[in-house]
Amino acid sequence: MHHAHSHPRRLALIDMGTNTFHLLIVEMPTTPGQPPVVVLRTKAGVRLGEGGISQGIIAPAAYDRALHTLAGFKEEMELHAVTEVRATATSAMRVTKNGPDLVREIFEQTGIQVNVIPGEREAELICQGVRQAVDLGEESQLIMDIGGGSVEFIIANQATIFWKQSFEIGAQRLLDMFFPDPSGVFPAAAVEAEQQYLGTMLTPLIEAVRQYRPVGIVGASGSFDSLADMQLGQLRTEAELPPCTELALESFQSSYRHLLGGNHEQRKALPGILPMRADMLVVATVLIDFVLGITEITRIRTSAYALKEGLLAEMLAV
Repeated sequence: MHHAHSHPRRLALIDMGTNTFHLLIVEMPTTPGQPPVVVLRTKAGVRLGEGGISQGIIAPAAYDRALHTLAGFKEEMELHAVTEVRATATSAMRVTKNGPDLVREIFEQTGIQVNVIPGEREAELICQGVRQAVDLGEESQLIMDIGGGSVEFIIANQATIFWKQSFEIGAQRLLDMFFPDPSGVFPAAAVEAEQQYLGTMLTPLIEAVRQYRPVGIVGASGSFDSLADMQLGQLRTEAELPPCTELALESFQSSYRHLLGGNHEQRKALPGILPMRADMLVVATVLIDFVLGITEITRIRTSAYALKEGLLAEMLAV
């Protein structure tokens, strides 16, 4: 007698950020309440915002890198017998003139329908994802995700989001504004200029922090992963990162000094650094330092989970 055999439901989650594209493939549980099994977790440095985001376009080279990366993701999905896909795109696709063209071309070439989401929704999903990796507890925490195009700040505990906002001040934009000479050193004047700018742009955050008094920072994004790698002194793949890492304040300060003190080549040689991220990390750590300054927080944790895990958690909760 022939038994009907249902094929496992395999889901691909794609998060198309301004710097990095992420692909997570999971097998959905057949028994309710079981966690999904991770089949593949990978990422690609696409730098979608490079050479264009500050002008409101995706540059031709970045556009091609995006199509090439998605073609690669499509191959992985076929290889791992994926049955459904959720693809989201954020800042770079939201604000660029040719973002919609790229969405259309991705669909034509791969059949993947990309959903461009607003900043508020992005913040919500990031918080959901972080909660899967970090126990936020009762007291409010400040979650921050430093993207290439936008930065999300969320003040939340394990149960409630108290405040959230997305700011278009991502690392690629900060790089374009304050670090036009990537060959060199990041001068004190540039640090000063970036801090001044952040002080102006982040007024709503400063007020929210005063109101909700978060006791810790939880960082989710490549910059925080890099700082956790620097603390360890080795570069890890996406799959090797633990869900949550305590980032010692001394370690952050030491990494920050090293990043600011060096030139481009010296930065790239630092243990735990992805060369692609070296310069971005400089403007990102200035931002983290600024936030430490306005909050006077001393505890930093990093979350390896963000938007795509939030999406998955939401789908499982339904």
